Amino acid sequence: MKAEELKAIVQEKYGTIAKQSKAQNETSCCGSTGCCDSIDYSIFSDSYNHLDGYNTDADLGLGCGLPTEYAAIKKGDHVLDLGSGAGNDCFVARTLVGEEGRITGIDFTDAMLEKASANLQKTEFHNIDFIKGDIEDIPLPDQTFDVVISNCVLNLVPDKQKAFGEIFRLLKPGGHFCISDVVITGELPQKLKEAAGMYAGCVSGAILKDDYLGIIKQQGFEQIEIKKEKAIEIPHSILLNYLTPDELREFKQKKAGIFSVTVNAIC
Repeated sequence: MKAEELKAIVQEKYGTIAKQSKAQNETSCCGSTGCCDSIDYSIFSDSYNHLDGYNTDADLGLGCGLPTEYAAIKKGDHVLDLGSGAGNDCFVARTLVGEEGRITGIDFTDAMLEKASANLQKTEFHNIDFIKGDIEDIPLPDQTFDVVISNCVLNLVPDKQKAFGEIFRLLKPGGHFCISDVVITGELPQKLKEAAGMYAGCVSGAILKDDYLGIIKQQGFEQIEIKKEKAIEIPHSILLNYLTPDELREFKQKKAGIFSVTVNAIC
């Protein structure tokens, strides 16, 4: 599929997700029935319950890590959250930057932005903004942010070179990012790569881990470090929606792996 078609799929699916509860979203890999059927999205996500600033209304259960936990965010920092959704990571980051800092969340799904704004209105925070924009072409000025974070979003971006180029552009010299994302080792079957549902569910949009780290390096980042890595097991019952039993056996024999990783790098 073309990039614009993929983006339209993601907008539609995550627009539906925004209107559902966390419990509903955890019943499928992309948060809506008809995507990956009955997969439990908690196989990707980590619990936020122990983090200061955690906002249950903003947690739709869609992440694949805890980027704020490894982002070394300091008081007074200006932080950008790419694909901010209902605002979950923004509210946690706000606790870290304090009154002196600022948080900007960007998303391209209207329903998510509306949900994030509604969640913000329930708080007393005055230094969080949610804006609409495409991660491949972010409508913000150069060298604005101290830290960029993102949680299980860049795997949904068709042009990851552009996305990381935008991150580099937006960071101040010496700034850094901390991103949780989905990557693969080995080769996904072609049918999974072409499945729109698996794309919106964070699987077929993932690329090889070495290629992912290579893109980060190509964009000029230094001190690239994986802070956390976790294997993701997609249940056979879901994979069989896309693969024949023989294709599934072949896939397993090739030992291809799907992982969530949390990566840091400095501009």
